[in-house]
Amino acid sequence: MSHNSIHWFRKGLRLHDNPTLLAALEDCRHIYPLFLLDPWYPNNTRIANNRWRFLIEALRDLDYSLKKLNSRKYSPGFSNRIIDKNNCNVVKAIGPPKKPVLAPTKEDLKGVSTPFSEDHEEEFGIPTLEDLGLDVSSLGPDLFPGGEQALRRLDEHMQRTAWVCKFEKPQTSPNSLRVRQMSYTLLEPQFKILHSEPPVSLHGQLLWREFFYTTAVGIPNFNRMEGNPHCVQVDWDNNPEHLAAWREARTGFPFIDAIMTQLRQEGWIHHLARHAVACFLTRGDLWISWEEGQKVFEELLLDADWSLNAGNWQWLSASAFFHQYFRVYSPIAFGKKTDKYGDYIKKYLPVLRKFPAEYIYEPWKAPLNIQERAGCIVGKDYPRPIVEHEVVHKNNIQRMKAVYAKRSPEDNTITKAHRSEKQGVLEQLVTLQRERKT
Repeated sequence: MSHNSIHWFRKGLRLHDNPTLLAALEDCRHIYPLFLLDPWYPNNTRIANNRWRFLIEALRDLDYSLKKLNSRKYSPGFSNRIIDKNNCNVVKAIGPPKKPVLAPTKEDLKGVSTPFSEDHEEEFGIPTLEDLGLDVSSLGPDLFPGGEQALRRLDEHMQRTAWVCKFEKPQTSPNSLRVRQMSYTLLEPQFKILHSEPPVSLHGQLLWREFFYTTAVGIPNFNRMEGNPHCVQVDWDNNPEHLAAWREARTGFPFIDAIMTQLRQEGWIHHLARHAVACFLTRGDLWISWEEGQKVFEELLLDADWSLNAGNWQWLSASAFFHQYFRVYSPIAFGKKTDKYGDYIKKYLPVLRKFPAEYIYEPWKAPLNIQERAGCIVGKDYPRPIVEHEVVHKNNIQRMKAVYAKRSPEDNTITKAHRSEKQGVLEQLVTLQRERKT
C-alpha cells in the first residue's frame, strides 16, 4: 500500500549517497522534502556570513536538483555503526565503507509527486541572506559555493592519481567531501598501488574524522576543558587584547595574520595553517584557552564540524590525544619552508606587498628606509609583534611541563590509554590498507 513520506534534510543536503531518501521513496505516493530554518538563528548564533551563504547555496542547489525530478523542497548524524563496534579492533571490524548509493532518478520517482501550490515559492522558498537580516557588504569572494558541485571538485582531484597516492599530511603546504564517496573512491584499483599509508594518507585522514566522532560521543563535556576527564587542565591566561589581535589578524606576525585573514574572507584554510594559528593561540605563544579558538573556528569555517573542531583544538593545544607539547610551530620559520618569498602573505596582507622577501616574515626587523620604500611603517601601518616568540614559547613549554607534572596517576593512566588506543588504531589502519592492496 502506497503512503506519504517526509524526508527531513538536516546535515546531508544532497541527493547522491542518501539511502534514507531512497528508502522514503519506496511504495510512496507523495514525498515532502523538508528543511527547517529557524529565523532565530542568523542573529543569535556564532555563525559568520560566509557560512550562511554556503548553506543558502547548498539549499538552492538541492532545490534545483529536486526540481529536475519534478519535486520541490519545503523549507520553513552520527554513525552508530562506528559506536557499536568501538573497541580495539574498530577499524578492522568495520571494514571498508559501504558503497555510496546513487542519486534518485525520475524512474525512482515514477508515480511519486510532491504536492505544492502556486504560492509555494513565497511560502516555502529558500530565503536570501538579506531575508535573514545579514549584512552582505562584508562578504568576500565566493570561492567554495555550497552544493553537490563538490562532487566535481572530488572528481578533479581523483584524476591526479600520483598526487593521491603520494599524499602525506606532513608534506603538504599550509600556503597553498563527502566522506563516504571519497573513502570508497580511494579504494578503486588505480589507488591500490604505490600508495602512502595511514595515518598520513588521504584515507587515513578521513578515518580520523570517525575517530573524533567516536570520542565526542564517549567523552563527557567534549568541547570544554572543565569536566572533560581526558583533557589536561591548564591555567590558561585571560587576555582579551591578545585574543582580539589573533582573531582580527593583528598579531604583528605576517604568517599568522595572513592565515586569519584568509579564514575570515574565504571560510577555509589549509589544515597545517590551522595547526599554526591554533598552536600560536594556545601553548605556542599567547597561552589562551583552546576553547576561545574553537569558538572562532566554529564561526568562520565553512566546514566547521562540532566533533572535529573540539577534537583538533584539544590536539593542537596538547590538551588531549597529542602530548608532545614541546613541539611548537614557529610563526616565522614554518611558513618559510614552503613559501620562501612570502607570496601567501602578500596576497592576504597587501599592506606588506612591497617588502623584500628577507623581511616579509619579520617586517619589524627591516631598516626604516626599507619600510618607507615599502610604504608600510611597522607600528603605524602594520602592528608590531604582540609577543616575542623566542621568549614566550620557551616559557610556555615550561608552563606546560609543570602542568603535566601536577597530573594525578589516574590522569596519566588515561593519557597512556589514549596513546595505546591511538597506536592501536594506526596499526589497524596500516594493516587494513595493506590488505586492500593485495
